[in-house]
Amino acid sequence: MANTYTQLHIQYVFAVKGRENMIPRQQKEQVHQYMNGLLVNRKHKLLRVHCMPDHCHLFVGLHPAQSISDLAEEVKTAATKFIKKQPWMPFDFAWQKGFGAFSYSRSHIDAVVRYIQNQEEHHQQRSFRAEYLDLLNKFEVEYDERYLFEYYDDI
Repeated sequence: MANTYTQLHIQYVFAVKGRENMIPRQQKEQVHQYMNGLLVNRKHKLLRVHCMPDHCHLFVGLHPAQSISDLAEEVKTAATKFIKKQPWMPFDFAWQKGFGAFSYSRSHIDAVVRYIQNQEEHHQQRSFRAEYLDLLNKFEVEYDERYLFEYYDDI
């Protein structure tokens, strides 16, 4: 892609099907490493990833050869296959349909990285639902409550 120059920073947010706590904290680094390898092989740059037991934040420097939607589906599909093969996953694992994707300028990278890095502390005080709705509202994304991720009242 000669003479193509981009600066595309996308934060993806997606949830485990049924919002079940299926990604063990002690195993999440394996999932992070797998996602990083997938991204590097597709010429993307992982800026930060953090999988909570029931959802994942993935912050990527996006290579323009792949669409935002295609990358989300590829990561979710590949990570599902990877997680299902792990000896620590005795159940049928899947991500919920859909995802959130939010773009950031270069000046916001450090703040977004810190935000994703501190997910454990963040979710001691705030539910995933509140977090996700705040992102949608902050970015002025129109949404229909019927098509949001499945939520349970959790903090």
